[in-house]
Amino acid sequence: MAEPNSSFKPIKPKLKPKPRNPKQTPESKYWSSFKTHQIPDLISSITSLTFSPSPPHPFAATHSTSLKIFNPQTLSPSSTISSFSDVVSSASFRCDGLLIAASDLSGLIQVFDVKTRTPLRKLRSHSRPVRFLKYPLHDKLHLVSGGDDAVVKYWDVASETPLLELLGHKDYVRCGDFSPVSHEMCVTGSYDHTVKLWDVRVTGSKTVMEVNHGKPVESVVFLPSGGLVATAGGNSVRIWDFIGGGKMVYSMESHTKTVTSVCVGRVGKENVEEGREHRVLSVGLDGYMKVFDYGRMKVTHSMRFPAPLMSVGFSPDCGVRVIGSSNGVMYVGKRKMKEENVESGLRSFWSLGVEQERRVMRPSYFRYFHRGQGEKPKEGDYLVMGPKKVKLAEHDKLLKKFRHKEALVSVLGNKNPENVVAVMEELVARRKLLKCVKNLDNEELGSLLMFLQKYCTVPRFSGLLMGLTKKVLEMRVEDIRASEALKGQIRNLKRSVEEEIRIQHSLQELQGIISPLLRIAGRG
Repeated sequence: MAEPNSSFKPIKPKLKPKPRNPKQTPESKYWSSFKTHQIPDLISSITSLTFSPSPPHPFAATHSTSLKIFNPQTLSPSSTISSFSDVVSSASFRCDGLLIAASDLSGLIQVFDVKTRTPLRKLRSHSRPVRFLKYPLHDKLHLVSGGDDAVVKYWDVASETPLLELLGHKDYVRCGDFSPVSHEMCVTGSYDHTVKLWDVRVTGSKTVMEVNHGKPVESVVFLPSGGLVATAGGNSVRIWDFIGGGKMVYSMESHTKTVTSVCVGRVGKENVEEGREHRVLSVGLDGYMKVFDYGRMKVTHSMRFPAPLMSVGFSPDCGVRVIGSSNGVMYVGKRKMKEENVESGLRSFWSLGVEQERRVMRPSYFRYFHRGQGEKPKEGDYLVMGPKKVKLAEHDKLLKKFRHKEALVSVLGNKNPENVVAVMEELVARRKLLKCVKNLDNEELGSLLMFLQKYCTVPRFSGLLMGLTKKVLEMRVEDIRASEALKGQIRNLKRSVEEEIRIQHSLQELQGIISPLLRIAGRG
């Protein structure tokens, strides 16, 4: 019997390579579970977002001269309030969710019934645009407002009169918030770089405490404990301890442009009190949303959006996150409730008492070959992607069919100069442009002359259009003489060319004046 080879060594199994992308943390998974839906066509920048404190927590967005209230389940607007004479700057729900107050840049504050949209009160006292207003958390009778007159006003809504005028800011007051633990305490931020804490019970309208953010303050919010305040200004978000005398706890500077808005979000479910942790959500002009854990003093999640962001809001039940952009698009994130689906599945399993196993689909089964396009691919499947259908413009379709004159007439009707010049260059390459010009009738020739009169002096088009203008005049001179409308087009074209020549002469005179000065400066 042969002896075993002593040099034999066991082969180590190959280890799976480590993934390049690190695994998501539980918190990143939580914030990624908000599926983003776009709500476009809100005309202009979304200046403010606010949620109703009462279920089902509808949210309101201010844009242009309108205030829209959205249903959090369907994400469709349930009502629109348009009785504003100027741009709406801010809105705030009352603590019971039955009323909503809104301010505009005319300095007027209006209070509406949410259901009927009826204006109930009109508060007039600010001399300049109002930038923010806020209802207290547990008070139905008062609200606070501030604006470009650098005055903070504490209102009695029922009588439509300001009870207090809080003076102290030296520049525009842009933001404010009430304390979650006391409806007599509020904080305001201003472009004078200061954040002031006010107590409406203090006589003389004096500030209780003041901190300096270092940059114009765009947004301020009380944290749930009532002792910490988050402020946003410049590219930083700072946490202040007002109970500790206004000491700065931390400065988060992960944004690259101005931070425009902050709000408080929460990780966890509303009905689980012990596991709830609060976060500061911030958005900025760099298009990023940052989630800041002020307990561990670190950014735990970040998301990029395709436009500068102006406002952010988070629903009290942790189900909806809303972000408003500068181009009128609202990004609404609804959380996928996977946990509830799992729990309901477990309940149905225990109620039945039997295990219902889904049969695995195999290639030997008839159903395997009748799967729809909605079937999710599994590991090992080959995905065959169909070619995407490219939608061609009308003039491109005509060019493909070699209908050159019709393509030129079609693109002239679209009034897009880049497309018109592109079609002309294609016709030059095919040596068909002059033939098309020759076959145009008087109406189509008028459209061509109108285009040449408008764009022949534009520098990026003049190289082609000036030469084409000369050819058109040579080829169609008889038709132009016979038509008064075409003669008018030629007169307009002549005026445009003479104006361009006059501008060029003026530029040459300026060049003659500046050139000696530049030479003298170069010698010095």
